[in-house]
Order: sequence, then C-alpha cells, then structure tokens
Amino acid sequence: MGSTDRGLRLLAAAILVGLYFSGVLSGTLGIVGLVIAAVFTLTTLIGFCPLYTLLGMNTCSRTAKR
Repeated sequence: MGSTDRGLRLLAAAILVGLYFSGVLSGTLGIVGLVIAAVFTLTTLIGFCPLYTLLGMNTCSRTAKR
C-alpha cells in the first residue's frame, strides 16, 4: 500500500468519525461509517489491504525483490 493511499485512507477515516460525532451520520449509517473508518485505519496501520490482493491491485511504487 502506497503512502498516498495510506494518507487518503486516514483522511477518509477522520472525516467519517467527524461526521459521526457531529451528528451528521447517525443510526445504522453512522455505525457503518465507523466500521469503515476502523477498517481504513487498521489497513493503514498494517500497510496491507486484503481486498487489493483479491483484485490484483498494488498502490505501492516499489516492487518486492524475490
């Protein structure tokens, strides 16, 4: 996962959390937003997105040497 991808994920997570605590997102939609924010934060911290593997995507500019 590239640094731009990580930054955008953290920004999206922060926005979702902010919308929830400001009352813009509430109820079921608010909880879904918080879950998405948690997933974005977790995948940013570990630097790996399982969905990218399934889709064959790579946002990291450096290539792994074998």
